[in-house]
Amino acid sequence: MILRYRCFAHGLAILSLTVLSDLIFAQAADSLLPSSKLKKLSLEELMNIEVTSVSMEPEKLTEVASAIQVITNEDVQHSAALNLPEALELAPNLQIAQANSRDFSITARGFGGLPSAGGLLANKLLVMIDGRSVYSPLFGGVFWNVQNLMLEDLDRIEVVSGPGGTLWGANAVNGVINIQTKSAMETQGLYVSQETGMTSALQDITEIRYGGMIGDNLYYRVYGQYFDQQRSGPSDTVNRYNMAQGGFRMDYYPSKANTFNLQGDIYSGSQSDLSNLTLSTGQNLMGHFTHDFSEKSNLTVKLYADFTTYQVGNSSTPQIYDESTYDIDIKYRLPLGQRQSILMGAGYSYIQDMTNIQSLNPENLPMPVASGFLQDEITCIPDLLKLTIGSKLLHDVFTGYEVQPSARLALTLKKNHTIWASVSRAVRTPSRFDVDVTEPSGQSLSPNGFVSEIVEAYELGYRVRPRENLSLSFATFFNQYTDLESINSDTSKTTPVILGNGLDAESWGFEFSGNYQATGWWRLHGGYTLFEKKAWATNSSVLQALSVVDFEGIAPENQFMFQSIMDLPGNYAFDLMGRYVSELSSMAPITSTPAYFTLDLRLAKRIKHFEFSVIGQNLLAAQHIETGEYPIPRSVFGKITYRF
Repeated sequence: MILRYRCFAHGLAILSLTVLSDLIFAQAADSLLPSSKLKKLSLEELMNIEVTSVSMEPEKLTEVASAIQVITNEDVQHSAALNLPEALELAPNLQIAQANSRDFSITARGFGGLPSAGGLLANKLLVMIDGRSVYSPLFGGVFWNVQNLMLEDLDRIEVVSGPGGTLWGANAVNGVINIQTKSAMETQGLYVSQETGMTSALQDITEIRYGGMIGDNLYYRVYGQYFDQQRSGPSDTVNRYNMAQGGFRMDYYPSKANTFNLQGDIYSGSQSDLSNLTLSTGQNLMGHFTHDFSEKSNLTVKLYADFTTYQVGNSSTPQIYDESTYDIDIKYRLPLGQRQSILMGAGYSYIQDMTNIQSLNPENLPMPVASGFLQDEITCIPDLLKLTIGSKLLHDVFTGYEVQPSARLALTLKKNHTIWASVSRAVRTPSRFDVDVTEPSGQSLSPNGFVSEIVEAYELGYRVRPRENLSLSFATFFNQYTDLESINSDTSKTTPVILGNGLDAESWGFEFSGNYQATGWWRLHGGYTLFEKKAWATNSSVLQALSVVDFEGIAPENQFMFQSIMDLPGNYAFDLMGRYVSELSSMAPITSTPAYFTLDLRLAKRIKHFEFSVIGQNLLAAQHIETGEYPIPRSVFGKITYRF
């Protein structure tokens, strides 16, 4: 079945390329819609972007009571990013480290997991793509190697650092990444792109997409994509990775009050070395309906199904982990009087996994999650003071009921000055890794059970636009964690270690970001993050040599990034992106990772419908290590893009 999906995905990409290439000359020159061009946003437009990740209601970026960054399509197109994790590096409030050609550790405000795990223990960040959660119940995090999308069709990425459990549920402990793609109406016409590596790090990336209309109110797009990523360096012998993916989206507007979209993807990827093979396949289908009763009242219903399969091994009995997810969410917004807006919702998710991995007991487990939330947005003083309070109640199979309340206050002193504060409680519910892993003898590694990890977070922030061409954002935070995962001793067992909740921790820090429109053709964007953490054992059985500093991840104390976007005369573009990450301290049994500074460059030329680019990544050194043991090399590649 896995090979069948893989062949189907490859066939879909090839078929799309064959059919859609015939359409190049069937389009009239005047059919190019403005939305198919790269959109150039002014600083005023950037600051007035409406985001939905904090309150599930459209809010101007300048007025949101949260530490949030927005990565726009323009930011990504003017960067050297090849994939979604590299695009996320444009958010200064995220901590990102590449482990090899396919694995990344991505988190906010620390807790990125054991460096040698390649990001697979980063489990305190909720990630959504068009509202579909890509959380894995196996370990509570994200398999980033299969979260693939065409960056051309990306609308924006909203990155919230800080808890979001009140609205989004468990695992939104340290942040939320809300990835939103463009509607089919915004992606009309033909797009073809070919990227080819000039070094050993990248072989090629091929993308093709076509968007059209049926009647007056139904828009669609179909796409196919294939990439082949070489090993990250000479010492990396296991991580060559390739993937084929295809999909579609339809947006239907039967009336001004009603909208409906349907979208789906299918993919197959493989990672191989001389003796082993890992296959990743998946399919998803999602529908989203919205009805507007008025400007202040609407109903939304979202349903999706998601299927993923992982196979490891070349033998006749490879290890397989298969996961099926069915989800429904209903939200209703209505006004209450003149100064209140009520948002309420309910959801049900049914997850079923099946595996032949002997270290998981039981091998097959249904994991339903039911939830409901209520939020009240109160305008205390019009145009000056707004209070948002709410809570989410959920029930899961591992810990039963969990409550996640929050309160946010925004004070707008002047049009361009906003002070905000928040207090929140969020939980990370257990994963299969925490609860169901067993020793070879069959004994559980969690004999005493495993409870949810809890954070109580306190935040204070300030946004200001001192000049028309300059905007600044500041945020401070203090987090208190209880019942964090620990490795404990147990001399009565065959393997004298078990998993428990024997650690508490505190973290605090400072986040800064800014946008500066130097001229009409030059914009600068950047940010700085300071992060500190301390952890301690709450009982004597915790193994001090494997404390939270190691198991929950060693985070950089300082990091800085900047991006320069230049539109030069003659339809040229020259873009730079730099990133500094401080040293990861040495903690037994982990060696230190030196500080590093990376510099990416993009030089592009537009000629009518074509764009020719030369892109370089990590140009300052031949290679460097970010996390784990494999070095990330310098790479240079060329790209040809056709938009019609």
